[in-house]
Amino acid sequence: MQQSHRQPKDHVWTVPSQRTRRRSTNTNTRTKTTITTNTPAANQNPSNRSTVAGQTGKSPLQSRRNQLRLSRVKAPKEAPAVVAAAQMTPPTSSRPHPLPVKEEVNRSTADPKPKVVPMVKRESSADENGGPLAKKKSQPAPTVKAKEEPVTASPSKPPSARKRKKSPSDLNDDVEDFTPKKSKMASKSKATPTPKAKAKATPTSEKKESKSPRATGKKATPKSTEASPQKGGGRRKKEEAQEVWKWWLEDKHPEGVKWVTLEHKGPYFAPAYERLPRGVQLMYNGNQMELSEGAEEAAGFFAKMLDHDYTKKDIFCDNFFADWRKEMTREEAARIKDLQKCDFTQIHEHYKERSEARKAMTKEEKKKLKEENDKIAEEYGWAVVDGHRQKIGNFKTEPPGLFRGRGDHPKQGRIKRRIEAEDVTINIGKGVSVPEPPEGHQWKSVQHDNKVTWLASWTENIQGAIKYVMLNPTSKIKGEKDWQKYETSRKLKTKVDDLRTQYAEDWKSKEMKVRQIGVAMYFIDKLALRAGNEKDSDETADTVGCCSLRVEHITLHEELDGKEFVVEFDFLGKDSIRYYNRVPVEKQAFKNLKLFVKDKQPSDDLFDRLTTTVLNKYLQEQMEGLTAKVFRTYNASITLQEQLEELTVEEETVPSKILSYNRANRAVAILCNHQRAPPKTFDQQLSNLQGKVSAKEETILEVKAEVKALKKEAKASRDPKVVKKLESKKKRLGQLEEQLQKLEVQATDKQENKEIALGTSKLNYLDPRISVAWCRKWDVQIEKIYNKTQREKFAWAIDMADEDFVF
Repeated sequence: MQQSHRQPKDHVWTVPSQRTRRRSTNTNTRTKTTITTNTPAANQNPSNRSTVAGQTGKSPLQSRRNQLRLSRVKAPKEAPAVVAAAQMTPPTSSRPHPLPVKEEVNRSTADPKPKVVPMVKRESSADENGGPLAKKKSQPAPTVKAKEEPVTASPSKPPSARKRKKSPSDLNDDVEDFTPKKSKMASKSKATPTPKAKAKATPTSEKKESKSPRATGKKATPKSTEASPQKGGGRRKKEEAQEVWKWWLEDKHPEGVKWVTLEHKGPYFAPAYERLPRGVQLMYNGNQMELSEGAEEAAGFFAKMLDHDYTKKDIFCDNFFADWRKEMTREEAARIKDLQKCDFTQIHEHYKERSEARKAMTKEEKKKLKEENDKIAEEYGWAVVDGHRQKIGNFKTEPPGLFRGRGDHPKQGRIKRRIEAEDVTINIGKGVSVPEPPEGHQWKSVQHDNKVTWLASWTENIQGAIKYVMLNPTSKIKGEKDWQKYETSRKLKTKVDDLRTQYAEDWKSKEMKVRQIGVAMYFIDKLALRAGNEKDSDETADTVGCCSLRVEHITLHEELDGKEFVVEFDFLGKDSIRYYNRVPVEKQAFKNLKLFVKDKQPSDDLFDRLTTTVLNKYLQEQMEGLTAKVFRTYNASITLQEQLEELTVEEETVPSKILSYNRANRAVAILCNHQRAPPKTFDQQLSNLQGKVSAKEETILEVKAEVKALKKEAKASRDPKVVKKLESKKKRLGQLEEQLQKLEVQATDKQENKEIALGTSKLNYLDPRISVAWCRKWDVQIEKIYNKTQREKFAWAIDMADEDFVF
C-alpha cells in the first residue's frame, strides 16, 4: 500500500510520564487514546476506536476536551487478559483463531453531516498484512451499539518489526496515552490531509471490511501468499484481493459431469498473412522469382529458420521442399525443382529487420502493443464455468509454420497449415450464445458435452493429432484432476507392499507372460519408467517406454563396478530425452532378463508377450484407478518427502533450507529422468554470479578492517559517537555476510541444476501439500518454493495443508 508523502516510514512511540499526561490536558496537543493490543481486530475494526469528535453542536475545542476526558475511562476487566494473551502467545501457526469483537458500528443512525475536527494522531502499528497503518483524519462519531459477537480472524501475521517496550503502567492501565518521538516527517504532517491523501491512507483491509472473514463470519483460510511479509507487499495485497473460487469446499458434481454451465468466445485465430514488400523476393538460380501468396508464405517459414541447425538437416529440407511444391502454382513448380538453387537471403533479412525493429520499439510502442494483447486476452482468454470466471490456457490457435518435432523426428520440416473456423468444433453449454466465427467462415460443428473439459478442438495435419483449447491449470477442472491424481497415489501407499510381494512372486511363474509382467512392474516401480505406447516407428520418433523396450536397449552384466546383477539401460524416452542408467537388480529378475533376451535379435522386443493394454488391465485388477503414471507419481512424491526429512536441518538459515528443498526436488527429477540441455547463457549467468560473490567477499574484508580499526578507537577514546559508529558497522557486516551466504547458495544451486529440470516434477508429479507442509513446518515462505502461477495452480493444496500433512 503506497503511503502518503507526509507519513514517516516508521513511528516509535513512548509512554509519556505522569507530568506529560497532566500537561497534555491543559494544551491543545493532538493525542490519541488507544487500547494496546496486538490483535488484528483491534487494529482493523473502526468500531474499536473511541471517537467523540464530530458530535453536532460542539466546537472542536470542546470535542478535544471530551476526548481527553474519555481517555481516563478504563476498559472492561477482561481486556487485560485478552491483551496479555495476544502479546504473549507467539504466532505458531497461520491458522485463524477466533477473537471477540466488542462493538458494532450502526452507521445508519450517524449524523449525515458531522463537523470536521482536526486530525488526531494514533498509535502506528502493523496492520494484519504486515504494513504500517496510515495516518488518517478522525472519522465522524457514529452511533455505537455494544454487541458481543464471535467471529473468526484472518490468518495471524508476524508482529511489527519495531515493538514498544512494556512499562509497569501497561500492566495497570488498559487505556494509555502515547506520544510519538519527534521526527522531521512528523513535524511536517500536522496539516489536515486532503480528501485525496485521506483516500490513499485508508488501509485496503478497511476499505473491503464488509468482505473480510471477520465481517461475514466465515472461516478464514490462509492465502497462497500468506507466508510472511517481504518486499513487494503491495503487489501481494493486490494478488490476495483477487477473487478466489474455493471449489474444493463445494459439493462435487455427479460422476462424470465436469461442468453445469459453460460460456466462452471460442479460439482466437492467427492473423492473416501479410505479403512481402516489393523488392524482397526469392532468388532461384540467380534470378528473381515472384511467388504466389501461398508459396511466398511457405518460403518465409523456411527463410526465418536459416540461422537454425534444422535447415542443415537433409530430412528437414526434403520434407519442406515436398510440402512447399504443393503450395506452388503449376508454373512455379515447373521452374523450382531444386532447393539448393533457392536463395532465401532477401526474405531472411526482411524478417530479421522486422525482428530487430520489434526489439527496438519505444516504451510507448511496447505499452500500446501490450494493451492490444491484453484486450485480446480479456475477450478470448476467459470462460465462465458454473458461474465463475476461469482462465483459459491456450485460447490462440497455433500459427502456420514448419514442424520441428523432438529429436530426429521423421516428419520435421513439414508445413503446418493454417487453422480455420471450418476445422474447429466448439463445445459450449446449452442455452448460451454460440461464439461468432470469423467473418465469412463457419464452425465445423457445435456440441454441448459436459462430460469433457475442452472448449474447442481441431485435428492438426502433421500427425493427425487432435488439439484442444483447455482451461488454465489454475481452473477448477484442472485442480480437481490434480487433487484426484494425488489422492489415488496416496491410496497406492497402503497397497504398494502387497503389490511388490505379488510381482516378485510372478518372477517364478510358469507362464512367460506373467513373468514379463512381473519384471516390467519391477522396472516401473523402482526406476519410475513410463509404460510406453505402441506406435508406428515410420511416422514418429523412435522413443520407447517400459513395454516397448527392445533387446538393444539393455546390456546385462553379471558384475560391474563391484556390483552384481547390473542392468545397463540406454534408450530415448519421452520427448527424445536419453535415458541412461546402470542399476543393480534382484537376482531372480536378472535371471528372467537373461531368459527374455535369449535367441533374440537386437531389434526384437524385450517383453514380446506384453503390451501397454495388457499391463494397464493388470494394474486395474490390482487397484481401481492404478496406472503406470500413478506409480510414477507415488514414487516421486514419497521420494520428495523422505529426502526433505533427511536433508532439512532446523538450525539452518532459510536460504540453506531452500537449497535442501531443491536437492530433494533434484533427486526426484533424476529418478523421473527430467533432464534438459544447459541454457545457452548458463556459463555467462554463472560467471556473473561468481563475480558478485567475489565482489561481496572483498566488501566484507573492507568492512572487517573498518570494524577492527573502530574497536581500537572506541577502546582508546570511549567516545559515544565512535561506539555508535562501531555498532553500525557491525550491523552492516552481519548484513553483508548474510548476503554472501545467499549468493553462494544460489551459485551452488545453479551449478547443480545445470542439466536437471526441476519444474516438471514439481508441477506434475509432486503432491503440492508436501511442499506446503514443509514450508509451514520450517517457516519458509511459500513464495520461495512456488511462484505466483504455481500458487494459483495449487491454491487448493495451500488452503487445506498444514504442517502435519504426510503424503
